[in-house]
Amino acid sequence: MELKRVVVTGLGAITPLGNDVETTWTAALEGKSGAAPITHFDASKFKTQFACEVKGFNAADHIDRKKLRQLDLYAQYALVASRQAVADSGLEEAPNLDRNRVGVIVAAGIGGLHTFEEEAGYYALNEEKGPKYNPFFIPKMIADIASGHVSMEYGYHGPNYGVVSACASSNNAIIDAFNYIRLGKADAFVTGGSEAAIFPAGVGGFNAMHALSTRNDSPETASRPFSASRDGFVMGEGAAILVLEELEHAKARGAKIYAEVVGGGMSADAHHLTATHPEGLGAILSMKMALEDADMKPEDIDYINVHGTSTPVGDVSEVKAIKELFGENAYKLNISSTKSMTGHLLGATGALEALFSIKAVENDIVPPTINHADDDLDENIDYNLNFTFNKAQKRTVRTALSNAFGFGGHNATVIVKKYEGD
Repeated sequence: MELKRVVVTGLGAITPLGNDVETTWTAALEGKSGAAPITHFDASKFKTQFACEVKGFNAADHIDRKKLRQLDLYAQYALVASRQAVADSGLEEAPNLDRNRVGVIVAAGIGGLHTFEEEAGYYALNEEKGPKYNPFFIPKMIADIASGHVSMEYGYHGPNYGVVSACASSNNAIIDAFNYIRLGKADAFVTGGSEAAIFPAGVGGFNAMHALSTRNDSPETASRPFSASRDGFVMGEGAAILVLEELEHAKARGAKIYAEVVGGGMSADAHHLTATHPEGLGAILSMKMALEDADMKPEDIDYINVHGTSTPVGDVSEVKAIKELFGENAYKLNISSTKSMTGHLLGATGALEALFSIKAVENDIVPPTINHADDDLDENIDYNLNFTFNKAQKRTVRTALSNAFGFGGHNATVIVKKYEGD
């Protein structure tokens, strides 16, 4: 069976760097940090009092009041970013669009955490009166519901579900959509991820695990992947959505093509509840499988958008994995962690970093890893690798590989390349 080719025809984003794709991308190239003191709640008594929040987003500007009652913040981000991506793709203007062959897969690692907190708190305050819950409690909270709302928005009847694999979730969603299309089971997918967990349970829970940076005196420099003084990740929020489309379907309607999706790999560390394998074995397997899926060799990759969370163990293990798999070619490619600017968007992080990889391929420029000082060196990291520290670098980016790893040992890798016609 000959596999179909899959291209990216639409992009949408609500992020800590901006509320659309171009604002986000420009800020990333300029090396701006999205970190600042938390405003979603009073975090003054928390160990971590800052995060990479979405700024200036008013859902009422985009969604009518009746609809808003049904949407947790994570679903609001997903719906608005999906509208951006679909509009960007021009998919709705396609002649004779078969909505039975357009699917939606929007991932979330946690889902409606804010809704859960609100409802649990309400019950605790009203025990004497008996349980009384909002009828939208469950459908607002569940992690698949953003995908459902997007499908209802457009009447897309193709495969529709959410993916939950912690911080690998949206890479898994992209890979699933990619596979449906290339197997001929769909013409297009709206896919990606969304997350909004910067609330007491999210911050408090990650604090209890000692996972978050506590650099409260300097939030904007707290996410510092590959630096010796890194002390944990910075929580982010938002959504990134892609429209993936079968090549001939896109060409027939004259769609703009950003890049081609050519491979996906998935693996499990089978090692620890939260920590990556110290030798990066799962990461190696995931990247290797993606390369094999794309019929590529390590020397074919120009840029890796790493998972790079700014955690002591995770950064080292990913560097080991890259060196092991890519060998001498590891020193010829660019590496960067855009989490240094956006923070860690949990279930949405893979989609945002895939979007950055697509923009890098489109524009031949690699966004930086910010917040690194030349004297802040970790003896376990090889600084002969090009981590694209502090400043974006222009280079030919024919292909880009994007990693996402999640609690539970989930690993997922996506590869995109320049679209070169037939």
